[in-house]
Amino acid sequence: MECPNQTAPTEFVLSGLPYQEEMKVPLFLFFSLMFILTLSGNSLILLVVASNLHLHKPMYWFLCHLSILDMAFSSVVVPKVIAGFIPGGKVISFVGCVSQIFFFQFLGCAESLLYTLMAYDRFLAICKPLHYSTLMNWKACLILSLATLIGGCLHSIVETTLTILLPYGQKNYVDYIFCDIPAILKLACADTKLNEIMMIVDVGLVAMTCFLLILLSYVYIIAAILRISSSEGRQQAFSTCTAHVTVVTIYYLPVVFHYLRPATQDSLDGVLSTFYTTVTPFLNPVIYTLRNKEMKAAIVKLWGGNSE
Repeated sequence: MECPNQTAPTEFVLSGLPYQEEMKVPLFLFFSLMFILTLSGNSLILLVVASNLHLHKPMYWFLCHLSILDMAFSSVVVPKVIAGFIPGGKVISFVGCVSQIFFFQFLGCAESLLYTLMAYDRFLAICKPLHYSTLMNWKACLILSLATLIGGCLHSIVETTLTILLPYGQKNYVDYIFCDIPAILKLACADTKLNEIMMIVDVGLVAMTCFLLILLSYVYIIAAILRISSSEGRQQAFSTCTAHVTVVTIYYLPVVFHYLRPATQDSLDGVLSTFYTTVTPFLNPVIYTLRNKEMKAAIVKLWGGNSE
C-alpha cells in the first residue's frame, strides 16, 4: 500500500476507550483507583516478603519478581488510559508510542516466562522435595529470573524492530487504547502480512510453549499430590498451587485470544486489553495473599497483630 506522503508522523492520537460523556468521571476514577491499588497491593507483597525471614524462599522470590513485573506492566498502559479522559491526553509522541510497544511486549513475554518458571518451582517442591533445596538454590533463582528478562527483551526487540521499520504516512489515529502492534500495523504504508504472521508465530510460540510446560508441570504435580496419603498434606499441596493456576488462567486466556487474531481487532480486544493490563495486575496480589496462609500471617504480623 502506497502513501501519498511518507513523512512519518511525529505523534499519534489514541482513540481510547469508547464511553458516553456522563461516564468520563466514573471511568477516570475507576482506572485511577485500580492503578493505585495495583501499585499498593504489589508493593505490599514486596514489603511483606522482605520483612519476614520465613518468606525468604524461592516461591516468594518469584512472587516478588511477578509483583515488580505487574507494577511495570500496569504503568506502561494504565496512566495513558487515564490521561485519555483529560483534554489532550490522547496524544502520544512517536518515541513514546515505540517505547510503549517495546515495554509492553517485553513485560508481557517476561511475565509469561515467569509463570512457567513458577510452575517449575512448584513441580520441584512437590515432585522432587529431597532435591528441591539443591536444584532451586538462590543462584539458580537469580539466573532463572534474569533469563525471563533476557527472553522478554529479545522477543520485544524483534517485534518492535519489525514494526518501526515499516514505512508510515501521515495517518496517526490509533484505533486502540494504547500503542499495540496490531493497531499500529494498520497505519503502515506497506503490506503487513509478514509482520502479522511473525507476530502470530512469535507470540503464539511463546504463549503455547509456556502454557504446555505449565500444563505438563501440573500433570506431574497432581499425580504426586494424589499419591500423598495424608488428606491434610494433599490439601496443603493443592493450596500452594491453586493461586498460580488461577492467575495463569486469567492472564493467558485474554492474551491468546487477542494476539492470535490481530486482523480482526475490534472493541472486544480493547476490553480484553483493559482486563489483562488493569485488572490482572490488581488481582494477582489479592489472589496470592488470600490463598496463601503464610502470606496472610505475615501481613497480620507486619501490622502488629497476632500471626497465629
